[in-house]
Amino acid sequence: MNILVTGANGQLGNELRLLAKKSQHTFLFTDVSELNICVPEAVNLFFKINNINACINCAAYTAVDKAETEQELAYAINVTGPENLAKACAANNAVMVQVSTDFVFNGTSSIPYTEDVQIDPLSIYGKTKAEAEQLVLTLNSKTFVIRTAWLYSTFGGNFVKTMLRLGNERPELGVIFDQVGTPTYAADLANAILFMLNKDNPQYGIYHYSNEGVASWFDFAKAIFEYGNLTPKVKSILTSDYPTPAKRPHFSVMDKKKIKKEFGIEIPYWKDSLKTCLELI
Repeated sequence: MNILVTGANGQLGNELRLLAKKSQHTFLFTDVSELNICVPEAVNLFFKINNINACINCAAYTAVDKAETEQELAYAINVTGPENLAKACAANNAVMVQVSTDFVFNGTSSIPYTEDVQIDPLSIYGKTKAEAEQLVLTLNSKTFVIRTAWLYSTFGGNFVKTMLRLGNERPELGVIFDQVGTPTYAADLANAILFMLNKDNPQYGIYHYSNEGVASWFDFAKAIFEYGNLTPKVKSILTSDYPTPAKRPHFSVMDKKKIKKEFGIEIPYWKDSLKTCLELI
């Protein structure tokens, strides 16, 4: 299988690079310099030349707050790009994997979100990702939409690395405790995606994947400091104490029964995966 990975220089793309070294498949890793997914002619030509059988779209505009003012750019990368990829996948009978987000939910639930819950994004970022979900599912019948949350890894910038830096720089810091979700180690997500692509006759559609368990950003930070042997004083603060341009869901824990039932995937507990990542960092 020839697998195209877009946005390959990001966290998930880099984790897929590591897995590709041990895979029987052929991977083509691209970022914007190799393939601009916003240009349909470029996408169609790439698929034709390289005989693409599957596409994992890791490319995304993820600057949640900047998206509120850079709406045109956010829509181009998060909506037009996936649309072009989905059309190319359909024309080439290829499987598409569209990585989405917990930001498609409004965060008012008190129980974990299942895949069939009505989405209601609060931010421009969430709205672009929600629109992309509907487009790719409509345009290509062989599509997986995988919603994930709170992604971190040894690569790039993320909450874990930010906390490690601040924990070394400051004796005290405040972290939000009234936003609740589940951290996700990008290496675990990458493994799950390849597992899904390797299954014969799968059920396509929307799936949720994050690590197991529940945490607030405060809980997440406390665990990072504990396992990273750092001792700053951590104060819990409210979202209202730290206003941002984009609204975020207060509760975005996702139910993962569907992906576990369909693919038999075992999902690690978030603290166990955090320990694994910190050992590598």
